Amino acid sequence: MHPPSLPSTPDRDAVVRDAPVRDALDPFVRVRGAREHNLRGVDVDIPRDTLTVFTGVSGSGKSSLAFGTLYAEAQRRYFESVAPYARRLIHQVGAPKVDSVTGLPPAVSLEQRRSSPGSRSSVGTVTLLSNSLRMLFSRAGVYPPGAARLDSDSFSPNTAAGACPSCHGLGRVHGTSAELLVPDDGLSIRQGAIAAWPGAWQGKNLRDVLEALGYDVDRPWRELAEKDREWILFTEEQPVVTVHPVRDADRIQRPYQGTYMSAHRYVMRTFSDTKSATLRARAERFLTDAPCPLCAGRRLRPEALAVTFAGRTIAELAGLALTDLDDLLDGALSGARADAPAGGEAARVLTEDLRSRIAPVVELGLGYLSLDRTAPTLSSGELQRLRLATQLRSGLFGVVYVLDEPSAGLHPADTEALLDVLDRLKASGNTVFVVEHHLDVVRRADWLVDVGPLAGERGGRVLYSGPPAELRGVADSVTARHLFAEPTPVPAPGRTATGSVTLSGVRRHNLRDVSVTFPLGVFTAVTGVSGSGKSTLVGQVLAREVAERLAEPDFPVRRLVEVDQKPIGRTPRSNLATYTGLFDVVRRLFTASPEAKARGWKAGRFSFNVRGGRCETCQGEGFVSVELLFLPSTYAPCPTCAGARYNAETLEVRYAGLNIAEVLGLTVEAASEFFAEVPAAARSLRALQDIGLGYLRLGQPATELSGGEAQRIKLATELQRLRRDHTLYVLDEPTTGLHPADVRVLLRQLHGLVDAGHSVVVVEHDMEVVAGADWVVDLGPGGGARGGRVTVAGPPAEVAACAESRTAPYLARALGRAAGATRPPAAGAGTTP
Repeated sequence: MHPPSLPSTPDRDAVVRDAPVRDALDPFVRVRGAREHNLRGVDVDIPRDTLTVFTGVSGSGKSSLAFGTLYAEAQRRYFESVAPYARRLIHQVGAPKVDSVTGLPPAVSLEQRRSSPGSRSSVGTVTLLSNSLRMLFSRAGVYPPGAARLDSDSFSPNTAAGACPSCHGLGRVHGTSAELLVPDDGLSIRQGAIAAWPGAWQGKNLRDVLEALGYDVDRPWRELAEKDREWILFTEEQPVVTVHPVRDADRIQRPYQGTYMSAHRYVMRTFSDTKSATLRARAERFLTDAPCPLCAGRRLRPEALAVTFAGRTIAELAGLALTDLDDLLDGALSGARADAPAGGEAARVLTEDLRSRIAPVVELGLGYLSLDRTAPTLSSGELQRLRLATQLRSGLFGVVYVLDEPSAGLHPADTEALLDVLDRLKASGNTVFVVEHHLDVVRRADWLVDVGPLAGERGGRVLYSGPPAELRGVADSVTARHLFAEPTPVPAPGRTATGSVTLSGVRRHNLRDVSVTFPLGVFTAVTGVSGSGKSTLVGQVLAREVAERLAEPDFPVRRLVEVDQKPIGRTPRSNLATYTGLFDVVRRLFTASPEAKARGWKAGRFSFNVRGGRCETCQGEGFVSVELLFLPSTYAPCPTCAGARYNAETLEVRYAGLNIAEVLGLTVEAASEFFAEVPAAARSLRALQDIGLGYLRLGQPATELSGGEAQRIKLATELQRLRRDHTLYVLDEPTTGLHPADVRVLLRQLHGLVDAGHSVVVVEHDMEVVAGADWVVDLGPGGGARGGRVTVAGPPAEVAACAESRTAPYLARALGRAAGATRPPAAGAGTTP
């Protein structure tokens, strides 16, 4: 960490001197006393108008500095300028724990959001490209003779003016069928023939109402009259009848007025109205899903679909890959197409504007996406790059952009384009702060802020702030060891396949008649540029094929474990201890203590989710919402429990000197020592430590965990209950969000699984990981329609020699030798050795 007044060196002076000078103000952003999360009173100076990269191992505190302090403070200052009445309508970030920040311009944040947008959100809405396309059709489209001109809203499936009235702009309709509602027609209604009905009292009530209406609930379903079966399942009537329930010996049951609801009506109402994910998922089992018969899945009204541009409807253009859409617009603009519009200034201006908005999206390697691709199907990295492309087009000046690992999910070939975009943002007079692990991005930086030296309580200090070259001399920096390491050849693992799983004729999304074999008993990496079909092949096809064949007695795989980066919970009530099952062990230990036994307490007493042991003021949350006049609600530690989440009586019980709240406050590393003599707890904690998560607290809320941390917690949960049955582990980009040092820790665990006789398949962009694999399947050669086939498959050295593969030159570099081999894919690509 440097003192407030940075020592002058030629490199530092050059960074500041080359930056655009607009005024005589201090050219540095100066942070004093930052204490957010694990930061330890950090003082640091960062030059404006530069590309600054924040580095450090996972959990070191770099995001706390970049987002939790700098961005949060910039947002706080902006909101201070907003009128109090308007301010309360805006979701605000809290004031960061920092003494002072000076020289900070307005900030724009582009984070890796783990929560997905709604199904109506799409590539077009995220990038605002849909607005331009709708305007093009409104002003320059070709209308049928006599048709009235439509405004742009009429071309949107998300407005009442444009949405198809049948499917309400969703493109698909849900329905039910007798076969789904009654899977076994040999059962009677009393025996549960109508599987779609709810269970417990509500299901019994519907049966009793039906019996009161005069229907035979004891005859097999197939023997009932067709008109009766149709009415029972699909009627929209809701008759009310007096029900006389059968009397039980131990309770009095009085007659009541019961209302009948058909199975179809119940399923549709539950699916559309319930707030319970479980009930919604159950209802979905009894639904059919098909394209809307009115709009054929195109989501719009007929009058909007009658308008064309360059001979295509707006739905057809929205379904094209952005690269293809750009080519079509270029042809329409130049008049090269026979069916190009006659012209006009409006068509020219709107077409040029749309093409200029498409260009940065394609430049960031997302040209394979279409405008109608729904946002929930995009990765967090794709979403962030779409927002980055929109910012690139905005032309803002004098802004701080704070980016969260923009290289996540990027093939090395696409990372080069990303670096050019970051340079352009800087050249436009902006400051770019990037939290990043990718070493190519780190090397491109003008300034580095390295945080560490380790994670959690062992981190939180700025080890270095300055030009990248000078980081070499910082002995405590883990980043320096990887950034300046000499390349060394990667030894081949030398393992032999013990079997294989073959996929033939795969056609899904952009996969086109793909046939490929995955060897078992080895480490397999699936590579390819973004959008080439990797996740589809592995996550949707391979995993499903294996899951369906697990019951076959001669199938070599006995278990399938899929480990993704989805959150381990959506609320602060879910945490590391509850997800791994460690909390059950901890509660049993407290229940067995003398104090708990004397009071007759059970394990539920030590849960913050149920009445009894939790603090009722905050209901076990640990914080309360504070309503402020003319300001948005803020959160503060609970005044009763001070954030402990439990009531005073529960906290009186101790185990080995600590109460339950203090145990949840332990890090995994500290808890390993504390529970060293408890085998059930030690096993879970050891698995978490082995995978590099020793810095996390046991009670750390799921909402505070990154996608990479969530994935490693899931893997650690599996590792602690490792079985001898041959297991296939499938992971989607497991190194996302990991420092190179953490990647090595993770790889040690994954290769250990293979050495124990299991199989591992990873979708991966990190060439160091791919270079150490036994087998590589490379998809491509491009993304979207230009991908979807196996370019080459074989050992890493063989893939690195393939001229057609875009992965090859980067893999060759990782293998420790120069690229440039020219031979084509090996014969029989896609088969095991």
